[in-house]
Amino acid sequence: QVQLAESGGGLVQAGGSLTLSCAASARTFRGVAMGWFRQAPGKEREFLAAISATATTTFYADSVKGRFTISRDNDKNTVQLQMNNLSPDDTAVYYCASSKFAIGRAARADYEFWGQGTQVTVSS
Repeated sequence: QVQLAESGGGLVQAGGSLTLSCAASARTFRGVAMGWFRQAPGKEREFLAAISATATTTFYADSVKGRFTISRDNDKNTVQLQMNNLSPDDTAVYYCASSKFAIGRAARADYEFWGQGTQVTVSS
């Protein structure tokens, strides 16, 4: 079983940046894709970005393409989400998740383990 712990959330002004990090507990981290999702109050959990096990392939939702960047460090068992040009619409709880597969996709069903989430609040 993989345990995931997100960090780096907080309060930021519109136009600002934040970098989220997710630490994974298991050695199997290296063999699976990782993804980031978010959930705003009253809304469904939304896919944001995914990165393959070897970090050679990334995939983004249209809503964040060009503003968010996903990366991973397989030596440290971590995955990051760099978020730029944030707006109040980006306010949500952000979750990292580990996939069942080596290639990351948007489907929630692909993801087996989830972190507890970290709150990101963007003020106008």
